[in-house]
Amino acid sequence: MPEGASFPLTKVNKVKRRHDRGRYDKATVYNILDAAVICHIAYVIDGRPYNTPTAFWREGDHLYWHGSSASQMIKAQREGLPVCLTVAHLDALVMARSGFHHSVNYRAVMAWGTAHAITANAEKPRLMDNFIDRIYPGRSKLIRQPTAQELKATTLMGMEIETASGKIRNTHVSDDEEDYANVPAWSAMIPVTQVLGTPAPCPRSLPEVAMPAEMAPFKEGARLDEVMSQAYAATFGRG
Repeated sequence: MPEGASFPLTKVNKVKRRHDRGRYDKATVYNILDAAVICHIAYVIDGRPYNTPTAFWREGDHLYWHGSSASQMIKAQREGLPVCLTVAHLDALVMARSGFHHSVNYRAVMAWGTAHAITANAEKPRLMDNFIDRIYPGRSKLIRQPTAQELKATTLMGMEIETASGKIRNTHVSDDEEDYANVPAWSAMIPVTQVLGTPAPCPRSLPEVAMPAEMAPFKEGARLDEVMSQAYAATFGRG
């Protein structure tokens, strides 16, 4: 992406409360997206709001996800439906001296666009490979390709990011000045991270099959967001 590229500030993506936490540069927004595995997609069907969690990935200014061809979400979105895709990372619990000042540290993104189905036959297998490789770099070359029935049963959805914004809170305890001396409550910031456990190999794995070199970052205790950022860069490069 061009250095310094940002999403224009509009009434849609402008952070209304604590605007100092808003982020509109694409580098920050995309870093938050690429460190996540799960997003939530909000949309409206027949006047009723829905918000569906699903795995996703980014390629340039486009976001992609998939689902069963029979699902309500896919049926509604495939012809072109406005959606808002969000991700959030919880980074810390913040315990203050008043309920008002308790908070959490986080990194979040809201991205808006119009969902549409990927219908080109040649595009679908490539995107399905990218979906696998985005999380597990190089794995699409090790596994079998999807069957015709599997391709038929799976719908890939995409959207161009029309606009987006990020929001970050990275602040320690921040109390009213008089409360520091007058409220004897233990206060702290407690970091929160999601980490990987020890891999449990499939008991039916062939004895000569070892963990691929591309999976080296997937070690016990590694931070999931950092591993996902590395996996994205390994598959798509930086930016």
